Amino acid sequence: MTLQFLWYIPNQARPGHRGDDAVSNHNSLETLTSHAQALEGHGWDGALIGTGWGRPDTFTVATALAARTTTFRPLIAIRPGYWHPANFASAAATLDHLTGGRVLVNIVSGKDDLAAYGDSEGGQAHRYARTKEFLQIVRRLWTEENLTYHGEHFSVTDSTVVPRTVVRGERRHPRLYFGGASEAAEQVAATEADIQLFWGEPLDGVGERIERLKRLSEKLGREHPPLEFGLRITTLVRDTTEQAWADAEAKVEQMAGNDTARNPNWRAAVGQQRLLDLAARGEVLDDNLYTTPGKYGGGGAGTTWLVGSAEDVAKSLRKYQALGITHFVLSDTPYLPEIKRQGDRLLPLLRE
Repeated sequence: MTLQFLWYIPNQARPGHRGDDAVSNHNSLETLTSHAQALEGHGWDGALIGTGWGRPDTFTVATALAARTTTFRPLIAIRPGYWHPANFASAAATLDHLTGGRVLVNIVSGKDDLAAYGDSEGGQAHRYARTKEFLQIVRRLWTEENLTYHGEHFSVTDSTVVPRTVVRGERRHPRLYFGGASEAAEQVAATEADIQLFWGEPLDGVGERIERLKRLSEKLGREHPPLEFGLRITTLVRDTTEQAWADAEAKVEQMAGNDTARNPNWRAAVGQQRLLDLAARGEVLDDNLYTTPGKYGGGGAGTTWLVGSAEDVAKSLRKYQALGITHFVLSDTPYLPEIKRQGDRLLPLLRE
């Protein structure tokens, strides 16, 4: 399978995300465009654009950046409930049509400030049952015409999306990425997603989850092409191993001094708790997986870091590849300089 290397664009209302430079124009169109264009110029395939209430609207940011680039592929994170499936399928198909098939989609089902945008939902089972219907309807709207679907959570009648998504080779529509480590989440991934994204767990944990999802896909009668797998992780790369670890420890010391508050919704997630629990196994796991950031406010992809020279980090990422990972979403701060550094030094080693 073709490897894909994406970065992360921090569409944040507040500056200074995960240690990035705190400047007044951090989320201006010019600044975000400079990131997207740097990604094009330094070997990246595109970038994940995160979602959450209280942040700039992800789809709007993705559309603006796609209009100012030529090969940049936005991985657009969206939430069922914030979007109705037919509305989203139409918007994404339109952007896919306008960009010549550059759209990627990341479906997020974790907790959010639902009441702020008029949404409500029950517990975990309800949340993932709704997500499953969302994925089913969106995929069918992209591949069928005159769709009628009446589910427990969503319905459409005689619905056809126009314009259609770009069909090219085996590609029928934008790829559907998905995360989540709970049993309910894995059942949705096994049957409905195209790519399951993992956070930065050790190799044994990722390998175990890959094998479990493959078995689950077979058990549940998956009807789509085989599930693929991706890794979302922070990569701290420096000229030497020693410099990388010195910088990593300095960053963590600064985080500890800032007493950064962790997002309570992250802590409630099964996948996040798995990452936080890793610290009990040691500060450094495998060759260079640094668990300490999670103790001091690092959340999500910032909970664990791969630390080292470009050669060190490439060696570790190739071990994940050997397990079956083919989609990589990397990042470090400050974002723009690291796009260039890692694009020039890390990516060539990974594409050999």
